[in-house]
Amino acid sequence: MVLGVLGNALVLIVKIGCRKQFQCVYWLPFVSLTLSDFCCAVLIISSSLFAVLTGGQKSPWCEVVSLFKFTFITSSIGSVAILTVQRFVGLASTQRRLSVVMVIACLASWLMGATFGMVPVIYNWVRYDPAEMLCAVFWESGYSDMLAYILCTFSISFFPALLLILICSFLTSVGYGKNCTSQLDLSSVTPLLVGSYLLCYTPFTVSELFLLGRLDLSPSPDWLRTLSSVMAYLDCTLNPIIYCTNQGFREAVLALLWATRKSCLPDPVLTSIKKIDI
Repeated sequence: MVLGVLGNALVLIVKIGCRKQFQCVYWLPFVSLTLSDFCCAVLIISSSLFAVLTGGQKSPWCEVVSLFKFTFITSSIGSVAILTVQRFVGLASTQRRLSVVMVIACLASWLMGATFGMVPVIYNWVRYDPAEMLCAVFWESGYSDMLAYILCTFSISFFPALLLILICSFLTSVGYGKNCTSQLDLSSVTPLLVGSYLLCYTPFTVSELFLLGRLDLSPSPDWLRTLSSVMAYLDCTLNPIIYCTNQGFREAVLALLWATRKSCLPDPVLTSIKKIDI
């Protein structure tokens, strides 16, 4: 939680305040992804820690956490998908028309996550899960409701974004993309971001799809639910480290920290004059 909050806060400060000190052509999906990771570290991971210490979560905060969790997961995969598509097409976020389209796409991913996260809250499907260390969806109404919700969520929110990520990443890696940026651009870390996201959110996806084979509506194994939460939290911490693998971004971070350190040092004051006889 500490690494996620401090790391992503530093990344946001550098991206917004020091954006002229490093090259970042596709800045909009990067900001959306970092904002999602920061909010996840501040709200979700801290709520999970508090729930472990106090033995659970109570309403209405339980439902709010569940809503935020779906929102941040969907916005993250949406931001990564937008980044891979924009990198494949090779159009910068500085173009006015494209920037408007990118803003709408990022907002749509956030809104879609909030919409699908609101459904379990409305139908009172949210309960605290000790294995997941967070409020999660428990199915008590019927198998058909669970099947319809999971299929709609994955077919609308996850699978299209996942296909875009895989297809655009593959085409860009084999040389079919129109990306004209150099290795100094921050977009050079995109393959690492994609690999990290796919690795960290695979347990969550498997945990949700595991329910489709359970006609008795029993949840997935405890270890799988715990692993899905831990790996999702890990993704929020890894992304700031991945950004710093880019040389230009790393130099901007060091320059910001050095400027902050210099501003904290007191100005020199003349206290005495010593005369030296020759």
